[in-house]
Amino acid sequence: MSAAEDVVTEAPAVEAVPKRAMTLGLGTSLVVLAALCLAPLFVKNFIIFQMTMLLIYALAVLALNILTGGSGQFSLGQSAFYAVGAYTSAILMEHANMNYALTLPIAGVICFAFGFIFGQPALRLSGVYLALATFALATAMPQLLKLGFFEHWTGGVQGLVVTKPDAPFGLPMSQDMWLYYFTLAVSIGIYIASVNLLKSRSGRAFMAIRDNEIAASAMGVDVALYKTLAFGVSAGITGVAGGLGAIAVQFVAPDGYTITLAISLFLGMVVGGVGWLPGSIVGSAFIIFVPNIAEGISKGLSGAVFGVLLFLVIFLVPHGARQVAMIAQGLIAKLKN
Repeated sequence: MSAAEDVVTEAPAVEAVPKRAMTLGLGTSLVVLAALCLAPLFVKNFIIFQMTMLLIYALAVLALNILTGGSGQFSLGQSAFYAVGAYTSAILMEHANMNYALTLPIAGVICFAFGFIFGQPALRLSGVYLALATFALATAMPQLLKLGFFEHWTGGVQGLVVTKPDAPFGLPMSQDMWLYYFTLAVSIGIYIASVNLLKSRSGRAFMAIRDNEIAASAMGVDVALYKTLAFGVSAGITGVAGGLGAIAVQFVAPDGYTITLAISLFLGMVVGGVGWLPGSIVGSAFIIFVPNIAEGISKGLSGAVFGVLLFLVIFLVPHGARQVAMIAQGLIAKLKN
């Protein structure tokens, strides 16, 4: 067997996902969108707040999915980018009196640059070594935010309180409801942009690198550029999610962005289905609501219950929500026939 054949037959690091399987069908998408738009009209403010956090974490999971499911790079450092985005929005709102909506693109650009720069040394790493490098970044970030040098801006250990915005133009809705619809609009925009990105030439380059880096390089793909670009895009979207999270929670503090958050986002990506963008919201729902369900079953053993529930999900549907969607699609097709 030739060396070229050896290259072609290497096992891919992440299972490939067909382009048509990356999104939901038009009809299903409209149903989900209608449900997201109408649900806040029938629930209390606390539930609306939880739904807002659901969308915010879904954005962060989607960003990680672009990095891992799109380009095959594993990261346990998304909490660091989330923290940078959150603090950027909080500092601009509280110290510069900037409009909350304007802080989000700034947070995204700063985190994009941060991720792109971090991706440069990460080019020498892959697999578990890249995961360890990003793990180190996530572990260090809360400590860096506590440094006295930044305390005037970040509030140090005490953190910063963020003012929640009112609905504009005198609209008759609560702060929570307005922020939910604002977050929904941002989420839809980023989701559509992400789908188009993965279907574009750059997205094809990402997936070529994911499937076989050596073969992609031989086909003329600039591996170094696209790997750092994937890091930058992922970090930028995560930064926007962090900014929205700071506005929704009305508070930022270093201990809110520990490695636990990074692991939760990675877990959300796996549960939602690696490489399947609509699964991001399913993964987000899992990391938000399942711990509460576990605590409701047993407060003293909530961690053990959560572990059992997670094991069952991984054992029964190893490919996450994507696998459930494919099974449901197959059943519907059989019924139609």
